[in-house]
Amino acid sequence: MDLRTKTQFEYLIIGAGPAGLQLGYFLEKAGRDYLILEANDGSGSSFKKFPRHRKLISVNKVYTGYDDPEKNLRWDWNSLLSDSEELLFKNYSRSYFPDASDFVRYLQDFATHFDLKIKYGVQVAKVAKDDQFLVVDSNGCVYSSKCLIIATGFSKPYIPTIPGIELAENYTDVSVDPEDFANQRVLIIGKGNSGFETADNLVPTTSLIHIASPHPISMAWTTKYVGHLRAVNNNLLDTYQLKSQNALLDAYIKKIERQEDGQYIATLHYTHAANEIEEIVYDRVILCAGFRFDDSIFDKSCRPELAYDGRFPNMTTDWESTNVKDLYFAGVLMHMRDYKKKQSGFIHGFRYNIKTLYHLLEYKYQNQELPNYPVAFNAKSLTEAVLNRVNTNSGLWQRSGYLCDVITIPEQGEAARYYQELPTDHVPECELGQYDHYYTISMEFGLEIIQASGDTFAVSRVHKDDAAQAALSSAIHPIIRRFCKGKLIAEHHVIEDLASEWQEDVHIDPLLDFFNEQLTTNPVLKANFA
Repeated sequence: MDLRTKTQFEYLIIGAGPAGLQLGYFLEKAGRDYLILEANDGSGSSFKKFPRHRKLISVNKVYTGYDDPEKNLRWDWNSLLSDSEELLFKNYSRSYFPDASDFVRYLQDFATHFDLKIKYGVQVAKVAKDDQFLVVDSNGCVYSSKCLIIATGFSKPYIPTIPGIELAENYTDVSVDPEDFANQRVLIIGKGNSGFETADNLVPTTSLIHIASPHPISMAWTTKYVGHLRAVNNNLLDTYQLKSQNALLDAYIKKIERQEDGQYIATLHYTHAANEIEEIVYDRVILCAGFRFDDSIFDKSCRPELAYDGRFPNMTTDWESTNVKDLYFAGVLMHMRDYKKKQSGFIHGFRYNIKTLYHLLEYKYQNQELPNYPVAFNAKSLTEAVLNRVNTNSGLWQRSGYLCDVITIPEQGEAARYYQELPTDHVPECELGQYDHYYTISMEFGLEIIQASGDTFAVSRVHKDDAAQAALSSAIHPIIRRFCKGKLIAEHHVIEDLASEWQEDVHIDPLLDFFNEQLTTNPVLKANFA
């Protein structure tokens, strides 16, 4: 393909970050007609600047004790999915929390190794649609395709509507030199990881740091959502609780004003202090409120609806725009479907989403079946298939509760069919959800049990041999649910295991009994098991 002259494609992808490369990998492997457009001169350009302090919070566990590459991806949050051992991120860094520069190098090598079709230096100026999408670059060149996938990530800072917010410095360009803040009083707006990353860098030199937002912090170790505050960034909590001048403020920022001496007065309305309103003086105000989707390139013929105060494009359960047909989103933008709940906003989450998206695109545009394989039509075979998956997969593990496997049960004595890693909320809407008898297999935490305990580190575990109490498991564990046309019929929990290895009788026998019972409750099926 001559990328210099070809402008018509089956698929266009805008953005050559990790999401664009991951989808490009699958399309390239399938021999599809696609092109990735990238504004910069290389892949993964955003990681050249972000995170500002260069330490990724995505783990890179090189030594796991396992030899299975698939299972090892449970603790490798940076590698893209591929068939190459060489293109695993552990070959680029040995650090548990790697430097972002190593990830840039990894992405550029990934694009080169798989010879992905990328056109660099293409600044998209406008996207329009008639019968196809028309992507116009800054030089007036027009690219067209039936299907358009946006993989640009969040390219604009999110600016809350606070009077005087323009006086704040933004995380995107504030100085990262602690000496620039020597003996200064600093207000940081936003209790996410970027706010705490910034604070952690400034603790040694500032005289005072306040971190403010209306709601208390949520710790990732409690919620199991890796976008909440991570331990690697939480040093400021120690200084706050031990009264070392820094503090967390649960408060709305009502306004920010500059004084004649150059200092700032922030008016705070506390949410956990009897609605007290207070004015506090600071030398610097830093906004760390995150980022948002930039929809400015779309004209009115295909401007996608937005969600979550304009942070995300709105999308369906299969990541298609809710109002623009054939417009899809990949990467961090997929997080709209599980915002602040699951892992779609992170590489170790959206890499699996993108593999599933690729299969859904193949199904819709190439008339390919969703990948599946037969399983013998009996309880023993179903049990073995499920336990083999939960003991070895990384996708269900990383996408806990968001992606699921599906087993469809035929009405006659044909083989059951096993499908892997579909969005849980998409299954009832697709043809698989129309079966009278099917199962979903997911891996989930007992979040209600964890949160009800009041202390994440003092959660009572069920006895390892008490399978009857498996539904009270708090750690990640497999859950098998039976449905009829989307209606939940029965549910079975496989008891949690400290090593997350479900290979003992306490795991096998109850699941075998569950399948035997479910298969024989269907009158048509009962004859096959008589």
